[in-house]
Amino acid sequence: MPEYDPSPRPAARTALSYDWSASALGDPAGWPAPLRAAADLLLNSPLPGLLVWGRQTILVFNEAYAALAGLGCGRVPGGSVPSVLPPPLSSAGSALQGAWDGQPGLVAGATPSFRRAEGPLDYRCDLWLTPVLNGSGGVGGVHVLLAPPSQAAAAPEQDAGNGSLRILVVEDNIDSQYLVCEMLKAFGHEADGVAHPNDALDLLGRQRYDVLFSDVSLPGMSGVDLARKAVGDDSGLKVIFASGYGDSLLRHLEFPYLSLQKPYELDQLQDALAKVARLPAHGG
Repeated sequence: MPEYDPSPRPAARTALSYDWSASALGDPAGWPAPLRAAADLLLNSPLPGLLVWGRQTILVFNEAYAALAGLGCGRVPGGSVPSVLPPPLSSAGSALQGAWDGQPGLVAGATPSFRRAEGPLDYRCDLWLTPVLNGSGGVGGVHVLLAPPSQAAAAPEQDAGNGSLRILVVEDNIDSQYLVCEMLKAFGHEADGVAHPNDALDLLGRQRYDVLFSDVSLPGMSGVDLARKAVGDDSGLKVIFASGYGDSLLRHLEFPYLSLQKPYELDQLQDALAKVARLPAHGG
């Protein structure tokens, strides 16, 4: 089974970060491009997830899923053909076949049961199933994401009347941008993503957002300068920064903000979303 080198890496985790020589998939250099892209997205997701590749059911899973599944999961990131169908696939029912037929699916309120050292764990979640094309016009695999259940997606402060948030994500790494937007949508929010600060300013000028969620390091303009201009135009806009360089660039800002240190955990993102509505408005 493949093993992951846990030493710090400056770049995003990809399929090339692992040794797949003992897996059913072999060297990533020979993988179809859609498999490589789907695996890279999965391996960088903080949400538990599986990638089922081929009708022989080769499984790739991420570290969040391995921590959840416990016994019998195997070593991250997989690449094995399991003897027993994993609980999320058993819980997907007809939606799994629909995904193989090219139809994205959602199984709301699923409760897959995992065998763990401390006993069985019934994990309530929404299963999001996305077909992954094989590059030849057919479906090569299915991506299965275990997201927080929709009725529990809103934080307590939102349940009290704030509702879902409209969030603009500014991230020049397209894979990361996609994952963050999908996570925010899974939490029950609306999310748009852009890669460049100029595109962000254009969107902010045309429609209103509750939260600007921006990487600090961006092309052409820093996330800090982007937020400063955006808050100057809309004092009610809340700001969350994501940074891989700590908070040194965020000192002495004249407006309230929250920050997340990359890589951040799912519960840290949820906590930031729960707290951001309580930030005072700029000048308030």
